[in-house]
Amino acid sequence: MNSPYTKQETYIKEFSPIDYFNTYYAPGKGLLFGEWTDFVLKNLHETFTSGGVKGDLLIDFGAGPTIYHLLSACEVFNNIITSDFLEQNRAQLEKWLRKDPDALDWTHIVKYVCELESNSDNLERKEEILRRKVTKVLKCDALAKKPYDPVPMPEADCLISCLCLEAPCRDLEDFTNTLKKFQELLEPGGHIIIQSVLNCTFYYVGNKWFSCLLLTKDDLEKAFKEAGYEIVKVKVTPRNDKSRMDISDYDSFYFVHARKLKNQ
Repeated sequence: MNSPYTKQETYIKEFSPIDYFNTYYAPGKGLLFGEWTDFVLKNLHETFTSGGVKGDLLIDFGAGPTIYHLLSACEVFNNIITSDFLEQNRAQLEKWLRKDPDALDWTHIVKYVCELESNSDNLERKEEILRRKVTKVLKCDALAKKPYDPVPMPEADCLISCLCLEAPCRDLEDFTNTLKKFQELLEPGGHIIIQSVLNCTFYYVGNKWFSCLLLTKDDLEKAFKEAGYEIVKVKVTPRNDKSRMDISDYDSFYFVHARKLKNQ
């Protein structure tokens, strides 16, 4: 039996970015702190250094209230447009960019990325680079015909999305169609990097339950191929810590790096 689908209206009313941070990213106790953050940050560090992905503009789709996935990208892109569907998440992003005293504290993640880059003494520099490179915080909607309407969007060299698409997409067709819409946001030959979880049906934010689209590795590869991308790399890592499956039931993490064909 399929889990009930969480509608956008429920997210608008019930999703708390503070609870999300505390549930998943709080140092030492967040569910995603450790296994997920190690996985995603190492993949991004490699992609934006030895992987050679760089350029002028990067679009970050569905950031939630988070900035951690942009910390490596900000070294190799001149401009970053970040975005989220929820006003409360965009407000948290703006707070961090303004250095508000009550902004979410990502220092532990910034420190980790600086260590990956052998630059552990430059936390403030890293944060300032990212703040300078983020030029816009926009509303996006994965289910809309054009996800950023009515804002005109330039074509980007790279689009990144982490832990996002499984929330708004009801089924594999929705997921594939969203990937197709991303084609219009990319330069010919542009990169797309998606990282998230597999075989997940739900996640809690505080005491609020939200649905998640269950995807397998085969589903991912099928969706990217049907959406017209050239797959560069797919990486799947199993979840080792099964102690808190009641918070979210994913069993693995995935990383997909693909490219828009140059003749599109």
